Amino acid sequence: MDYTLNCKGKLIDLHTPQVMGILNVTPDSFYAESRKQSEQEIAVRTRQIIQEGGTIIDVGGCSTRPGAACASESEEMERLRFALSVVRREVPDAVVSVDTFRPDVARMAVEEFGVDIINDVSEGADGKMFRMVARLGVPYILMSVQQTIREMLLHFAREVDELRSYGQKDIILDPGFGFGKTLEQNYEVMSRMDQLGMLQLPLLVGVSRKSMIYRVLECSSSEALNGTTVLNTVALQKGAAILRVHDVREAVECVRIITATWSQHG
Repeated sequence: MDYTLNCKGKLIDLHTPQVMGILNVTPDSFYAESRKQSEQEIAVRTRQIIQEGGTIIDVGGCSTRPGAACASESEEMERLRFALSVVRREVPDAVVSVDTFRPDVARMAVEEFGVDIINDVSEGADGKMFRMVARLGVPYILMSVQQTIREMLLHFAREVDELRSYGQKDIILDPGFGFGKTLEQNYEVMSRMDQLGMLQLPLLVGVSRKSMIYRVLECSSSEALNGTTVLNTVALQKGAAILRVHDVREAVECVRIITATWSQHG
């Protein structure tokens, strides 16, 4: 879509879909191979995301997988401070997102490390995050736990209005695959995701190696790369502007192939 994100003066043109690489600095993220905790592991993963064509690095310090123990706010901050210092050292000009549902963690990340985007899985909770990101002046990823496109549209419309009332500018919508939805509901939302386009905001899709893939294929998350690529392709066809992934090179190739087909239609 024709939308440009302003990340503190760094402009990201979403006319061509972008790839966000996941950097988990947690001991318990659902995909074990994504967990990076040592300085060397974080540095290698940071460089890998950029070298493979990712344009955004999404750093998470608190696992949101079902059944995971929630890290304390101080523990999440400690993990993020350690990781973000490495990320900024390795690729100082990269666009960095932080995956958090805590307003004070968001503030710390932006004020101490110049983080460019806040990626929130809480739907804004009690409004504190909405007010915080508007004050910080960074793009905000708003996720939905709603189970149907209809309910998603209604909730997104209200939440976007609230964010706008606080002065928030750039908003990215995330349908929240894997959050609050059954297997069937995840696929129903994917099949009708293009309807979210009526909100005229960019969509982020994160399905990488999730249970909605490996349960259908009867395999493990480590065997779900091919299924992830298939679903990323569907997501792009349904309007995704950002793909949040573990496997950056494969997602970048997916975008290149899809955009090549678009170019043939003028």
